[in-house]
Amino acid sequence: MSARISNRIVNSVIYSIAVLWLIPLIWVIYMAFRPKELALSPKFTFDFTLANFVNVWQGAPFSVYYLNTIIIVLGVLAVQIFTVTLAAYAFARLQFWGKSIFFTLFLMQIMIPNDVLIFPNYSILKELSLLDTRTGIMIPYFASAFGVFLLRQFFKTIPVELEEAAKVEGLSKWAILWKIYFPLGKSAYISFALVSISYHWNNFLWPLIVTNSVEKRPLTVGLSLFAQSSETGAQWSEVTAATLLVSAPLLIGFFFFQKQFISSFMQSGIK
Repeated sequence: MSARISNRIVNSVIYSIAVLWLIPLIWVIYMAFRPKELALSPKFTFDFTLANFVNVWQGAPFSVYYLNTIIIVLGVLAVQIFTVTLAAYAFARLQFWGKSIFFTLFLMQIMIPNDVLIFPNYSILKELSLLDTRTGIMIPYFASAFGVFLLRQFFKTIPVELEEAAKVEGLSKWAILWKIYFPLGKSAYISFALVSISYHWNNFLWPLIVTNSVEKRPLTVGLSLFAQSSETGAQWSEVTAATLLVSAPLLIGFFFFQKQFISSFMQSGIK
């Protein structure tokens, strides 16, 4: 078999998998704009409407859910940027006793599922009286082993001579971090931000357990409660419209930043 034929077979398999992956997304978009009375009709028609989105927006406090989600996602990301930058710089450039052992133990956090830590985290929040608060949703994620690893790998690619020249100029370590490492690590920060934002935007179980009031619930919990109301009135078209409202910001963000996302992971050796 020639290399040309092999490449065509591989490409065909890749395109087939891509089409299979796209089918649920296309179905959600199609159903979200389809009139309610035609939702379960097997016939394809060009009848589309925005009424489903209006009904969804008026049927549940999605504006509150959106605000809570944005506050939680950006709040977690802001603290993570600070903590992972300091930890990554320490593991990449500083010399201290047990550095390799501490880094290995730090990476073990990646292998521990967050669900395992739900009970101890819940007990701690209860002791701190932080249940049913946005702070309580955010606190367990203020540190990120993945972010530390990603930035450490990138910081190690920055020439040490740059830092030594900055020290000769009299810059402190804070100034070196702010003026050298932070600007040069822009692509790594963008890729980490995309991963962090997508994870916390879609996070469901922990906010569901922690929150009890509508005023503190994020989009995922709100969408779940709205979908459950389908038994009492909500239809497929409205549920898919609500799903599209929740997932649209992530899809738009990925289309804009997919190049930086992929290139940064390849530079960091994570494939």
